[in-house]
Amino acid sequence: MRDQGLLSAIETVGGISALARALGLAQPSVSAWQRIPADRVVSIETITGLSRMVLRPDLFGETSESAATAIGMDPIEAMRADLYTLLSRALSRAPDGSLLEKLHTMAGDASPLGQALQQLALASLPGDAQKIERDYFNLFIGLGRGELLPYASFYLTGFLHERPLASLRDDLRRLGLERSGTMSEPEDHMAILCEVMATLIRTCSAGILLEQAHLFERHIKPWGSRFFADLESSAKTDFYKSLGALGLLWMDIEEEAFALA
Repeated sequence: MRDQGLLSAIETVGGISALARALGLAQPSVSAWQRIPADRVVSIETITGLSRMVLRPDLFGETSESAATAIGMDPIEAMRADLYTLLSRALSRAPDGSLLEKLHTMAGDASPLGQALQQLALASLPGDAQKIERDYFNLFIGLGRGELLPYASFYLTGFLHERPLASLRDDLRRLGLERSGTMSEPEDHMAILCEVMATLIRTCSAGILLEQAHLFERHIKPWGSRFFADLESSAKTDFYKSLGALGLLWMDIEEEAFALA
């Protein structure tokens, strides 16, 4: 039996076929879901406009909100989660006009991070959606393969599906995060790692900072800065150049913050 979050998403878009098309998946894959896979929550939130707390309340619902309220979740932590989600969303698929319009309204400040966000906002022009989509295709898909392979295994060993992926899967299983049967990408894709970080930040349970630090130190830090530097230098559009610059700066900020913690 499908859970209510999945049923709400299907009803909102007008059926399983419509949801599958919007996600770029085969209808039988979506039909087999009993609930929305964790790695699809952000995409479906963007497509439907439904909150992730409605789509997957077990991950983002009342328990997490109550925990956050109980410990007085700092606005900086909410910002961290939002920034990881932004990186995840922009790396998992090309942004459509609607998302670009939202990003275009972001405000920055005088800090280096604020300026990087402002540059991304200026580069997020809804009218450039097709050009940005072509850049995404060339960067990450390509004819045969894209210019960049955003996987920990590739950056650390030169090959896909190697020991870094196996190590990550062990840690995700320990955290109770299992690979969805419909997931097309290995879990060591940078978009998936960023979404896992966002989930850990929003969980707000005891000891979760240690889990954040472990995930970052073991699975992101060893290659994240190189990947975002490559993205900044390889991109043809201002959008992905700005995203690369933002990600590179964010890796430095997180590394320093975890070192101090």
